[in-house]
Amino acid sequence: MFRFLLVRVASAIPVLFVLSVVTFAIIQAPPGDYSDYIRSQLINQGGASFEEADAQAQAYRKEHGLDKPLPLQYVNWVTGIVTRGDFGHSLYYNKPVADVVGERLPRTLALALVCHILASVIGIGFGILAATRQYSWVDSLLSTVSFLGMTVPRFLMALIIVYILVFHFNVSEINSFHSARYGGAPWSWDKFVDLVKHVWPVVAIATFGGLAYNMRVMRGNLLDTLNAQYVETARAKGLSEGAVVMRHAVPNALHPLIMYQGVVLPYMLTGEIETAIIFALPTVGPAIVGSMWVGDVYVTATFMLVLSATLIVGNIIADMLLAALDPRVRMGGGAYA
Repeated sequence: MFRFLLVRVASAIPVLFVLSVVTFAIIQAPPGDYSDYIRSQLINQGGASFEEADAQAQAYRKEHGLDKPLPLQYVNWVTGIVTRGDFGHSLYYNKPVADVVGERLPRTLALALVCHILASVIGIGFGILAATRQYSWVDSLLSTVSFLGMTVPRFLMALIIVYILVFHFNVSEINSFHSARYGGAPWSWDKFVDLVKHVWPVVAIATFGGLAYNMRVMRGNLLDTLNAQYVETARAKGLSEGAVVMRHAVPNALHPLIMYQGVVLPYMLTGEIETAIIFALPTVGPAIVGSMWVGDVYVTATFMLVLSATLIVGNIIADMLLAALDPRVRMGGGAYA
């Protein structure tokens, strides 16, 4: 198993390298950079003439290396990451990018993990219910829920909930994790409840989309498994239908779903990001939008690189879980070669 893990990690490194190159190139593709933001700020808010603002903007470009060719900027950025663990300096926040990412990424990952766990547990449960009651009203109801979860855009659901909370329930604190009175307070049960009151819309929306996908995959897999020969054999031996489903059908139906988790985990992360942007929660999502708006290239590139790494890690975890369940996967990966 350890050799299998090493092979998977080694094969992921070139993929991460290619993703970093593509990401950096796409971020730099639009015309302009952070010096243009400085120029406009000096003119619109500082009252400077265009010549004065342009001179300061050009000086800023030269000082921070924004005038260098794109390949050289990329090499400097990657070299700093590999040799010093330095992701660059945020031009907008005026502090190391690692600090900016470190403030927001743990909250984002925590929310995405909670959404992922809820979507997996609820989606698998709904999938089992729908498959074992095929064509009943339960199957129709859950299929409708799944259809809505897969088709209704998450940003639209977020906008609807924001409208209801603000204009019908007069909720004003939707852009923070805590109410003002719990901002610097130590952790307590009341503070945890206050946290849940603030993040439940984000968790609910991201979970809704994820459980829809999990339910559809589980329902289809279980329907195929319930018609397999070994399941019919188990029924012929006199086992109850519940024992046949839970002991023989469900474990085998989980294999494709586990492979699917490598895709669902990044999906849950992007779902949390989309929703957090609407609610303006201080997570990765608003930071990505803000950094792209002002041209803070190193913050944007680092966040995109982290999201790419999440996609790769999600697939590795899925491969490891699948290899743990099915030794043939390990043999295919060269573990026993």
